[in-house]
Amino acid sequence: MYSKEVEEMCPVAGISHGAAPIPEEGKWVQAKEIKDISGLTHGIGWCAPQQGCCKLTLNIKEGIIQEALVETIGCSGMTHSAAMAGEILVGKTILEALNTDLVCDAINVAMRELFLQIVYGRSQSAFSEGGLPIGAGLEDLGKGKRSQVGTVYSTKAKGPRYLEATEGYVVEIGLDKDDQIIGYKYVNIGKMMENIKKGIEPAEAIEKASGVYGRFNEAVKKIDPREE
Repeated sequence: MYSKEVEEMCPVAGISHGAAPIPEEGKWVQAKEIKDISGLTHGIGWCAPQQGCCKLTLNIKEGIIQEALVETIGCSGMTHSAAMAGEILVGKTILEALNTDLVCDAINVAMRELFLQIVYGRSQSAFSEGGLPIGAGLEDLGKGKRSQVGTVYSTKAKGPRYLEATEGYVVEIGLDKDDQIIGYKYVNIGKMMENIKKGIEPAEAIEKASGVYGRFNEAVKKIDPREE
């Protein structure tokens, strides 16, 4: 149905050059349908009260989510939501996933942000010929298959406490003569658990998975960051 005003308008020819091409897995694509979208990328999301966040990694081939990595932090309920989202996401088109309740608002927002990136051609694999294989998402986790987490707690009265870093769970902080942090000792939890699964005694498993960062060995004082 057209209004009378439109019906009485004089026809004028329009021009269409098609969609602007976007980079996808080493080629330029004029995306017209969901099946035209491929790539691996990441998105970050947060919930309304901003008490937790999610990093979502998807590997998409011809519009279908083939691989999903869901990492959450800051909210206990989000870990269970991530478990459900992991079951929900794979096998869906990115449009279906965008319009599916992924249980947690932070994961939903991550999906929204990731959708925007991927359909605009801003994927991590935009210029990788053939894209990245299924399993590439695990590379973000490294050996031990654990998220890279940084946790630091500080007070004005007592200063900072490094609790966890990419290397692992921090067990000791090294201080110099001015009580400034110059390094830390850590335990890589992933490697520790692998050692225990191999039958190594826990104390030895911890020692084998331990390491130091910075000038920890030069410290004049070493403290437990979790001390009361």
